[in-house]
Parts: sequence; structure tokens; C-alpha cells
Amino acid sequence: MDKWNNKETINKSSFISTFFDKTKDGKTKFSYRMKRWIVIISIHLLFFLSFAIDIQTLEGTLNGSRFLGFHLIDPFTTIQMYLATYHMPVNIIIGTTTILFFYLLIGGRSYCAWVCPYGLLSEIGEKIHNTLVHKKIIKERRFDHRVRHIFWIMFMIMAFTSGYLVFETFNVVGILSRFIAYGWSLALSWVLIIFLIEVFYSRRAWCTYICPIGTTYGYIGKISGLRVEWNDNCDHCMVCHDVCFENQVLELTKAKYDEQRKEKGIKKQYVTGADCTLCGRCIDVCHSDALKFDFRLKGLI
Repeated sequence: MDKWNNKETINKSSFISTFFDKTKDGKTKFSYRMKRWIVIISIHLLFFLSFAIDIQTLEGTLNGSRFLGFHLIDPFTTIQMYLATYHMPVNIIIGTTTILFFYLLIGGRSYCAWVCPYGLLSEIGEKIHNTLVHKKIIKERRFDHRVRHIFWIMFMIMAFTSGYLVFETFNVVGILSRFIAYGWSLALSWVLIIFLIEVFYSRRAWCTYICPIGTTYGYIGKISGLRVEWNDNCDHCMVCHDVCFENQVLELTKAKYDEQRKEKGIKKQYVTGADCTLCGRCIDVCHSDALKFDFRLKGLI
């Protein structure tokens, strides 16, 4: 993408072009999308190789794994297990604490953009969906993103009342993670169904409205250290808003807040919304250098 000469949105760009970016002097570099895809593929390649040829580097799946012998446990899985069994083994406590500490520093929902394998499929589905909407073959359907909190509570209640991790039977993230590590299963048909719903009915429906894993990391992300920082170079073109996975978090980029900011002398603000996945797409498309990653706790170090 050449953001310096074109105000490109996700609809006006080819999918391949979004993997590359150009500097002001015309040099081509990897975009944050390319970097994210490399990270996600690398993580899951390690899962695959650790099982397939026993390299013992990253063993397990995203629910629970060991990296060079250190336990890593997904926080939502831990909560479900405790509600279902009323028991918390020491290795699970250690693994969950490690993950919580990491995401408190790096940014909660960065898991969704930089780790989750379904995120790659969802991005492909998003492009197809947007193309079909643009050609008026299907309609754009949006719902209140806050419904995810209701689903989060529902899955907790199910674990508590059934004594079973009900969510894991149709968790597309877990199904894909197990497929990558251990091989095919019939459960992949459910992943295909969700993908087709996102293509033909509602953009990124699983991630935006249902997935309690992302919701849990969002709760962590609300207070995490790494954030996107906005500054007053912004000309309010709203291209960042167009490409954002969770564009409600970029409310602060709207011109209507300028007068209020001028009165208070505010020239910089952090994107603090819990739903921000730190995907970097807003930074990739910003032609005015108004957005960047920043560690908001750096003053304490």
C-alpha cells in the first residue's frame, strides 16, 4: 500500500497489497499485517514440529502448552476448569500467571491479532465479505459488539452447572490449534461453517460477537502497557476506522473531539478501548503519522 499518495481503505486495496507498506521515500517494507501473519504461522509451525518430529520447543495447543519447559495456560480455559472442577493444580496456576504477566505488558487482545490461528482465516473471510458487500451481492450486518460479554457469562455458567468445558466442544480456536498440532478431525467442519457465516452473513462474527477467549484478553488489555498512541497530526480522514477490526476503539480519531482536546491542551491520547487487538492496521494506513505503538508505562521504568 502507498498510504502517502493514496488514502486506501480495505475495500480499495488488493488483499496482497496490504502485506506491504511504503515509506515516505518510496521504499517497500513489510506491513504489520505481514509481521502478524509471520508470527502466527511461526508459532503454530512450532506446535506442529514439536509433535510431528518431537523437537520439544512449543508443545501442546493454545489451551495449554509448554514453551521450553515453561507452562503456558489460557486464562479463559483456567477459569472454566476451576468452575467445572473446583480444583486448580499448581502447574495451571503457574502457567496462567505467566500468560497474564506477559499480556499485561504486551497488550491483552494482541492474542487475537498476533497468536490466534483463526484470525488469519477471519481476515481472508473479511476481504471476501467486504467485496461481496461492495458489489451489492450481500448486505452488511452489524450487531452490538457488547453481546460478547453475555456470551462470556453464558459459557461460565455452562461450565459451572455442567462440570464440563462446554465451550471447548465448539471453540474454533481450539479446534484449529489441535488440527495444526495433531491432525485432521471432523470438528473442522464447524470451523468451515463459522467461516462461511462470516463471509456471507456478518463480518468477523466469531471474533466480534462470540469468542470469550478474546473477551477475556480484552479485560486484561484494558490495563496493559502496550497501546496505540494517537497524536494531533491526524486529519480525521477515518481510513484507520475503515480498516480496524474493532473500529469502536478508534472513536477518539473523530473530528468532533478536537475542540474539547484544544481546550484541555491534549495533543496525544492512547487508544484505551479493551477491544483493541493491537493489529497495527490503523498504523499501516495512516498517511499523517498520527498513530504509533507506544508503551504507556515507560515512565515507570
